[in-house]
This record gives sequence, structure tokens and C-alpha cells, in this order.
Amino acid sequence: MASPPPAPDEAADWSRAVLAGRVEPVEARPAATVMLLRGAAASAQGDALEVYLLRRVPAMAFAPGAYVFPGGGVDPRDADAALGWAGPSPAVWASQLGADEESARALVCAAVRETFEESGVLLAGPSATEVVADTRGDDWEADRRALLDRSLSLAGLLERRGLVLRSDLLRAWSRWITPVAEPRRFDTRFFAAVLPRGQRPREVGGEADRVAWLSPSEALAGWRRGELDMLPPTAATLRELSDCGTLHGVLGAEREISPIMPEIREVDGTLRAVLPEGAPRPFDDSP
Repeated sequence: MASPPPAPDEAADWSRAVLAGRVEPVEARPAATVMLLRGAAASAQGDALEVYLLRRVPAMAFAPGAYVFPGGGVDPRDADAALGWAGPSPAVWASQLGADEESARALVCAAVRETFEESGVLLAGPSATEVVADTRGDDWEADRRALLDRSLSLAGLLERRGLVLRSDLLRAWSRWITPVAEPRRFDTRFFAAVLPRGQRPREVGGEADRVAWLSPSEALAGWRRGELDMLPPTAATLRELSDCGTLHGVLGAEREISPIMPEIREVDGTLRAVLPEGAPRPFDDSP
């Protein structure tokens, strides 16, 4: 069972203690998140793509109530070298992600595993050119739950079903690190992936109480109006997707992956996350 989120006052006290040097920062845990994308009729804002978002339940320890992309922390078993693999090698991913080969393997596996756990979409297939067509049966749901309770690893699932992970279905997008002064911290690689033909995400419950396909501009507009709660990396990424406009634009975008870490500052007695210079700005229509 997830631990309850820290009370706002407790989290603020922790942040102030870190900023004052009274306590050591928490180490950032490696994590991966995936922007599931699909083509769509152009929205009122001009987007011709939609992205899959989940709203985290209020009881979650990290980002309760926030709209996020599927994702989560790396499991030690995600680095299993025996896992069936097709597409760019872990060595290639290491170069793209700025990580060693073992860490890159674990991050890509975590991205695939977490996407299946949180949406039912599996980026894998029986060969390097095929993708699983449908994962909505009861047997697939049993496998998803086994991954969640850690009685089954991704490597074990793929081996039993005769599948290989399709790393070519992922595209490295960005890297965000939780501010030093936060009580819970993640070093998260963001990936983009097009929803495989035939597969459909499903509302699986657990960590999310609502799911939605939204155009990036519509989601960002909801955040700006205060209707959709989001962390800065999510809102900033939606701005980038909106600027791309289409699936082709996203997949063809040139990306340079370097860490982005907001800074916690106290302004007039209020703690605020401030984006570093050069980070994408979701707040207004300026570049």
C-alpha cells in the first residue's frame, strides 16, 4: 500500500531545511515515463495528435491528483540482460540517454513495463517487425497484475509469451530531475511512443482515477486555467508536443537529451519551483 503523501507543511519544512543546509538532499531515483501518442483530427488549437494522460489518485505519495504520463521508478530486474530485445541496442540507448549500458537497458525496460502496468499497452511483439495486437483479455490482465505485485518480471513475461521488447518503438525525448529540495526525488527519462495498431489503453485503476486522450494544447490550456493539476515537467513537455503539432512532427524532432532540474526558491514566504534557463516554458505563448 502506498504511503500517504507528506502534509504540505511537512514537505515545506523539509524543503526549507535542505535549502538552509540543515539536512542532506534525498538521492534521485531513476525513473522512466512514456508519452503515448496517436493521430487525431486537428483540435481548435491546431494540434493533429493526442497524448494519453492519467490522473494520480489523491493517496499517492508522489504528485497526488496530478495528471501525468504512464511511468514510474526503475525496478532492479529491469536491467536483466536475458530479456528478449529487438531494436536499437542498450549501447545505442546509453549514448542517447547519457547513461551506462546497464542503466540504459533498465530505463528502456522500465518505460515498457510501466506503460503496460499503467495503461495495458505493451511495446513488444513476437519478432523484431511485429507488435502484440491486443492486450485486453483476462490472461493479459493477470500478467499486468503480476508485474504490479512484482511476482513476475518483464523478462519473465516476455519469455513466457515468446515476445521481444521493441525498443525501436520508443523515442528518447528529455530528462527531468526533481529539485534538490523536494522530499521525494526522481531522475526521469521521458520517451515518446506511438500507440501500436490494434492496441487500446484501458482504465486499469490502482494509481490513477481518471484517464483521457487530449491534444497537447487542450491539456496545456486546462493546466493554465487551473483545471488540470500538473508538475512542471509534464506541462513543459505538453508545450513541446504542442509546438510539434503532429505525430510526424514529434517523431522527426531533433532532440538533445540533457538534464533539466528546476530549483526550489522561497519568494515572499512561498516555495516555488523555478525552471532553469533554456528549459521549455509552458507558462505563456513565448518561446
